[in-house]
Amino acid sequence: MSETQQETLSFQTEVKQLLHLMIHSLYSNKEIFLRELISNASDACDKLRFQALKDDSLLSDDGDLAVTVEFDKDAGTVTINDNGIGMNRDDVIANLGTIAKSGTAEFLQNLTGDERKDSQLIGQFGVGFYSSFIVAQGVDVYTRKAGEPVENGVHWHSGGEGEFTLADIEKPERGTRIVLHLKPEETEFADGWRLRNLIRKYSDHISMPVRMLKENFEADEDGNTEEKAPEWETVNSATALWTRPKSEISDEEYQELYHHISHDFGDALTWSHNKVEGKLDYTSLLYIPKKAPFDMWNRERVRGLKLYVQRVFIMDDVEQFLPMYLRFTKGIVDSNDLPLNVSREILQSNDAIDSMRSALTKRVLDMLAKLAKKDPEGYQQFWDEFGQVLKEGPAEDPSNNEKIAKLLRFATTHTGEANQNQSLDDYIGRMKEGQDKIYYVAADSHQTAKNSPHLEVFRKKGIEVLLMSDRIDEWLMGYLREFDGKQFVDIARGDLDLGEIESEEDKEAEKKANDEHKPLLERLKTLLESEVEEVRMTNRLVDSPACIVVGQNDMGAQMRRIMEAAGQKVPDSKPIFELNPEHPLVQRLETESGEERFADLANILLEQARLAEGSHPKDAAGFVSRLNKLLLDMAQ
Repeated sequence: MSETQQETLSFQTEVKQLLHLMIHSLYSNKEIFLRELISNASDACDKLRFQALKDDSLLSDDGDLAVTVEFDKDAGTVTINDNGIGMNRDDVIANLGTIAKSGTAEFLQNLTGDERKDSQLIGQFGVGFYSSFIVAQGVDVYTRKAGEPVENGVHWHSGGEGEFTLADIEKPERGTRIVLHLKPEETEFADGWRLRNLIRKYSDHISMPVRMLKENFEADEDGNTEEKAPEWETVNSATALWTRPKSEISDEEYQELYHHISHDFGDALTWSHNKVEGKLDYTSLLYIPKKAPFDMWNRERVRGLKLYVQRVFIMDDVEQFLPMYLRFTKGIVDSNDLPLNVSREILQSNDAIDSMRSALTKRVLDMLAKLAKKDPEGYQQFWDEFGQVLKEGPAEDPSNNEKIAKLLRFATTHTGEANQNQSLDDYIGRMKEGQDKIYYVAADSHQTAKNSPHLEVFRKKGIEVLLMSDRIDEWLMGYLREFDGKQFVDIARGDLDLGEIESEEDKEAEKKANDEHKPLLERLKTLLESEVEEVRMTNRLVDSPACIVVGQNDMGAQMRRIMEAAGQKVPDSKPIFELNPEHPLVQRLETESGEERFADLANILLEQARLAEGSHPKDAAGFVSRLNKLLLDMAQ
């Protein structure tokens, strides 16, 4: 096999880092290299079978798609060969020299140096081919793309360090052959029995046959053994796992299929295998991962389910089957109704797809509801990883609001902990007699929410409040208006409404305070006219002198800060400034006759209220100056 135009190229920087980290971090699970390479080879065969639907000449005279595994004990090699789609020179450079994933640099920054933790992260990244270097000191790849001339073959070689070489070769057969030159300490893998066991363990579910040569020996009349003529045998069952009855499939088999389709080295948290017959005829196998991928928050990341039509692989990452907020779901859909030549354009406007999307969305939500009921700890693990993604649901999928709301988890004043582990059903079960609303407060951090002055009257009356501190929370509550017939109420917005829990005496006391302190309120309104919309007395405060309240129809403070930080224009609005008539500082303010000192005290109270809600003082230097002046006056 002659080689021409050989050149040496450097790996992308990220590849170098990943190779080093992976070889050391995944060493304890080194046998997965075979699973990853067979999985890639199977995918290559699937892709060729799909391309051949449009152009059967790609199969030429070799329509028996398969993966073969060979070994040579003396040479210390393992070879994985497929007759699938293959690669040309550009494909090789793109697939074996770079990692075309957005967020790779950020991902590498998250690696800690702790091999156990890093192995989980690297597994989520999906390193595939590069796992070869866990056991190999050198790797050769010989490949030719289906439909291209024999002389367009490519030979790729690397020792897993900083460089790889490329050369043009003649390759009579299409597809890819990978030769692993095993490290001296890894020659255990150059063994037929070992390889067969690994194939049955990791790749039995793959619908593409994985073949090895039979190791047949016969004894002659004198008792000597001689090897028979080579004969290929299929080692795996080569049956699409999702087509088998659920009762015949073990958990281990389900998990191995998950590894194959997700390229996640960890196990799935739960799964749902379902066959639908009737108006539509399809099978789905959906998985919920245990860990979020490193680029979960990149909404442009590749996502979606694998699509098969009548057991024929059609395409990866079909987004149309599930809404964006369920993008963590992995799985397979195998339809008997869609045409074999279905395209992404057809998927965009197909009634059958719309019906399947609705049914699959409900299936994922039901799967999560079942997990929450039967395995609360497992569900909490899911929530800690994917809860913020699920919070996108009410805005994107209002038809399933009630189902999604049941799955949400919150921190509340009931526990005081930052852990989001309380459901809305839990909250309702603890509601005070006469309470008909669900109260919440949103802030930039749990600590700020927990210490919000708006909670004071609720603590006094023993009313539980949801403590929200995720960036998405205020946006979420704009779409989650009620649950189980009970309205959500932001306790830092508009007039305080405690319903039947608030006594007539409380209402009268608040009205009386506003009447009695009218001169003070008018004086403050004049002074702070450019800063606040209104100044009023309130009964929502117990220990604090003042607080900031957002107008009923105004943008909340948390959302305002997020939009401003992102450079977004926010609508003009001024908050309401509320005072506690029982607090000594407010009473002191009322007796102050000096205009300068009155202004200093009033501005200090306003800036304190801004700080308490998580905002910064508008005039930080002025606030410090006034506060220092007040402290000096007290010291004299």
